[in-house]
Amino acid sequence: MYVATLLVNPAKPTLDRTTVEALRNAWGGGDAIWLNPGIAAEFALPAMPENRWQVWDDLQARGIDMAVQLAEGRRKRMLLADMDSTMIAQECIDELADMAGVGAHVAGITARAMNGELEFEDALRERVALLKGLPESIIAQVFAERITFTPGGPELVATMRAHGGHAALVSGGFTAFTERVAARLGFDEHRANRLEAVNGQLSGQVAEPILGRAAKVAALEEITARLGITPAEVMAVGDGANDLGMLSRAGAGVALHAKPVVAAECDLRIMHGDLTALLYLQGYAAADFVNM
Repeated sequence: MYVATLLVNPAKPTLDRTTVEALRNAWGGGDAIWLNPGIAAEFALPAMPENRWQVWDDLQARGIDMAVQLAEGRRKRMLLADMDSTMIAQECIDELADMAGVGAHVAGITARAMNGELEFEDALRERVALLKGLPESIIAQVFAERITFTPGGPELVATMRAHGGHAALVSGGFTAFTERVAARLGFDEHRANRLEAVNGQLSGQVAEPILGRAAKVAALEEITARLGITPAEVMAVGDGANDLGMLSRAGAGVALHAKPVVAAECDLRIMHGDLTALLYLQGYAAADFVNM
């Protein structure tokens, strides 16, 4: 059996019963279950619809996300999340670069790397080099003044952990930010790259080896082995090309507001909803959410 989930941005609760029931009837589905009125609903299906992506395109034009997945095993035991432009709304290195006066240049490199146009490791070294001479204290300032959290993140982490899940933050960014984000959102652990500093100033170097696409896959495999679970029991979420490895390896890989090259490779694509979408995809109703 399969489950189809329809959802919208919680800030615009426009999902109507007519839309849900029309699709349910067209696909021969079961009774519609409202996980959150106006925001998310689901229904069972006997088979994967052949016109799934055509319907997905039609719904996207109306601001509606739709996913079809196997019903069995969709509630996961681990969350593996990217940080930049996923759990937070910004790219930390772009914010640091803006403080250094090279923001536009670095943002362009970041965009190309996240689109898979550049090798992630080389692009990171190039961008970090441009941060040389910044005071190390700038990290705390950027976090306090410029970093905002993606809506739904606290509920996502707290709810999965309350139901026995493990939450790991794995970023191609920097530990100086992941440690703060992980602590604020309640992650069990975090991994990222380390910015090097000398005498209180950024050296323009990043510690090797760099955590990129392969390292995120390795993190998935190492953490699941340690926990005694399988990659099939993991929900991974990210937006950039360096996330594709872990998204394809996890049992549920969610492309969240992702670059086109990333979304095209994922069956679970959330383009309008926030991070609570990952709970709806697992069958959690809004009444099940845990707030931090």
